[in-house]
Amino acid sequence: MLKKILSPKSCAECRLCCIFDSSDIWEMPVFSGETAEILRKSLPDTEFIPCGSGYILRTKEISGTEIISCPALTENGCMLGDSKPFDCRIWPFRIMEIGGRRAITVASICSEIYNRPLSQLVEFLKEGTADTIFSYADEHPEIVKPYDEGYPVLLFEK
Repeated sequence: MLKKILSPKSCAECRLCCIFDSSDIWEMPVFSGETAEILRKSLPDTEFIPCGSGYILRTKEISGTEIISCPALTENGCMLGDSKPFDCRIWPFRIMEIGGRRAITVASICSEIYNRPLSQLVEFLKEGTADTIFSYADEHPEIVKPYDEGYPVLLFEK
């Protein structure tokens, strides 16, 4: 979905969006039922917790500087390919709720995107990606995260 502005090669090499520590575990993606089943078949020990119409990974409690990786992460990137969760397909963009309104934000940790002019990111979103994100959130409100001030707002929903 983001290939126009983010190279798949850079994503596969970076993988920052696939690892979590105690401060960002809230960013764990929401898996659809189909995607959760694909992951369960490949990795039978993977456990999920229901979250709205989807599922999030059940993880052990982490603390301090401990880091956990998404079980779908391999040395070549995500084993789920085009079946990866919507949250992952739009990362480093996030849909968040701010004062009762939904907005698309960007994670500052993705240097390839974050170092681009904000106007370029907003223009990319306005070319149709924002509509796709907001439409998906209409059907799957569980992907909407509470606003985190570390995420610059790019676009509010009309």
